[in-house]
Order: sequence, then structure tokens, then C-alpha cells
Amino acid sequence: MQIEDNSNKEFRPLILAFCCNWCSYAGADLAGSSRSSYPAEVKIIRVPCSCRVNPLFLLRAFEKGADGVILAGCHPGDCHYSTGNYYTRRRMALLFDMLDYLGIERERTRVEWISAAEGAKFSTTMNAFTQTIKELGPNRKLRDLRCMP
Repeated sequence: MQIEDNSNKEFRPLILAFCCNWCSYAGADLAGSSRSSYPAEVKIIRVPCSCRVNPLFLLRAFEKGADGVILAGCHPGDCHYSTGNYYTRRRMALLFDMLDYLGIERERTRVEWISAAEGAKFSTTMNAFTQTIKELGPNRKLRDLRCMP
């Protein structure tokens, strides 16, 4: 039996991106068609609106092994559903306070407003966020041991 030596492997963070269908997901699509690269570690989940993302989804993502979670939506005032991103902004402010209480670094969660025409911004945001998570290292606070491989 051979034992793997994981000490030499580079840390590759798992990043979950909740993207609004109307703006941020279209921005990701534009980034791809413009050949702007962003890390493969970013896994995109398409949601109808950023306000449909319950803060518990982010906590559950950390529990299931995510090292970072980013929520991307329409710019305030440009929401397809009129006021959805205002609800998102309020909910995320409360979530950040909860993460502070739980001892999870605030830098592991981010909220960005990215429109459909901002493919380059999507790419640079994801690259910068991935770099931040790499510097923080693996998330070990909320991981459920039952979910570990």
C-alpha cells in the first residue's frame, strides 16, 4: 500500500459563485466568449436573482467544503426584479456579522455587482478572489467531517 504525500501539492481552493441569471451569469458568459480567463476552481451556480440566495446556502457551502463563496448580482437599481439586490445587500450584511461571530474570515465571502456587459470585471473579480482565498488557505471552520473524502 502506497501512502500519498500531500505536502507538496499546491492548494487549489474550491470557490462557489452564485450568479444572477440576468447580469452576472451573462457577464461570466461574456468573459468566456471574450476569452478572458478565470480559475477553474470557481464553480458557478446560476440563480434567478441574487435575492433568491438564502444566507444559509453560503453557510452550507462552507460546511460542504467550499473555501470561498462569492455572490454576484446586478448593480443596485438595475435588478431585473426591481429591488432584489437591495434585499441581497441587507441579508449579506447580516451574514457577515454572523461569520464574524463564528470566527470565519470575512474575506472568504464576497458580494459583487457585475452587469452583463462586464465580462472583464467578472474575470478580474474571480481571479482576485481566488488569489485571496489561496492566501487564506483551506477553510477548516465549518467543514462537516461527514462530508470529507
